[in-house]
Amino acid sequence: MNTPALFDLAGRVAVVTGGNGGIGRGIALALAEAGASVAVLGRNEEKNRRVLSELKAIGRASLAVKVDVTHRAELEPAFQKVESELGGVSILVNNAGNVSLSGGVLNEKPEDWDSVIETQLNAVFLLSKLAAKAMVTRKSGKIINIGSMYSYFGSGLIPSYSAAKGAIVQLTKSMAIELAPHNIQVNAIAPGWIETEMTAPVKTMPLNDEILARTPAGRWGQAEEVAGTAVYLASRASDFVTGTTIRVDGGYAIR
Repeated sequence: MNTPALFDLAGRVAVVTGGNGGIGRGIALALAEAGASVAVLGRNEEKNRRVLSELKAIGRASLAVKVDVTHRAELEPAFQKVESELGGVSILVNNAGNVSLSGGVLNEKPEDWDSVIETQLNAVFLLSKLAAKAMVTRKSGKIINIGSMYSYFGSGLIPSYSAAKGAIVQLTKSMAIELAPHNIQVNAIAPGWIETEMTAPVKTMPLNDEILARTPAGRWGQAEEVAGTAVYLASRASDFVTGTTIRVDGGYAIR
């Protein structure tokens, strides 16, 4: 068995939503380092340019497309642009995310709920549908969804985020069943507490002490530490793995 070849993504085309920062950036760079051509979909043009420069420095064909995943009309043209410029998409990473730190359902505004659900769940469904249609014609593909510890645990502070991330696990299972006959694997990653721009405010809250006490590793994770799992799920090494959610959490979920 040629083990390195199992993880070689040469000739593959990957799309990473929200790939211009945090966990998404780490995954995008890791996929490129494994040999894939990578397209990043993000709404911040400055961040897009920055990560595109990093991808090009790795030496892979790459693309950054300005897209707000909550604007449904933008999704199909963006996907078509990727396929036109880089080739058929064989890997989709649904990573784009946001959060409403509302303090609970009594405080959360309906528009904030809608924004989180549209970003964290509806866009995953719509982009997966686009990708799956293309993958079915080629009888091959990998869809990777990003969940959370709140895919498993509730939160009185961020109910919309918890609802969306819980639904991601079930959507992943449902798509995995449907698409398996087409040789398309659908899996999810549930990161623990990872240091990103979005989670930065938590480090100043009393919750930070609870996180460190509960995490056997005794620290927060880094975005790059999620990337190896993404490469595995994008590669031939995971061809018989589908419908699962892999925790990358430093042991947080054990307790």
